[in-house]
Amino acid sequence: MIMSFFRKDPAVDAGDALYAAAVEQARSAALYTDFDVPDTIEGRFEMITLHVYLILRCLKGDEAGAPKVGQKLFDAMFQNMDDSLRELGVGDLSVGKKIRKMAENFYGRVGAYEDALQAEANSVMLAQTLGRNVYLDPDSQPANRLAAYVRATALAIKAQPVSRLVGGIVQFPMQETNR
Repeated sequence: MIMSFFRKDPAVDAGDALYAAAVEQARSAALYTDFDVPDTIEGRFEMITLHVYLILRCLKGDEAGAPKVGQKLFDAMFQNMDDSLRELGVGDLSVGKKIRKMAENFYGRVGAYEDALQAEANSVMLAQTLGRNVYLDPDSQPANRLAAYVRATALAIKAQPVSRLVGGIVQFPMQETNR
């Protein structure tokens, strides 16, 4: 009976593994060289947000464990953001405000990306959304290439069985290395 208190929740492990995979993909050099994503704290936040979102959108269903793993993925992301802010020297009193702002930014991007990825949305809308969020210019040329990558990645993740995602496994497609 007492041992049940020490068992780790598999959803936590899955959320942590999915977050680690999203961060690894978000740190891919090709994003910063081939797609000209700014290699800044903000640019990296945008890429982490984007990749976490692409996983989360596939965990929205009713499949066993999917919503819980999605929540654990979200929790892992914001725990990491909290830890990172503290490592950067942000004071304890400011961390909560900064995390709240990051969460607002995250939800804003999720809404914008979801609208832009809908089947009826055209590729211009996604490129403009990425341009505005990633490049701070809705008409940014690299945003068109990034939009193609995002669509391909969204399709690749959606094609994976949800049971794999619930198990903490996600496979991102290979990135294009030519312009």
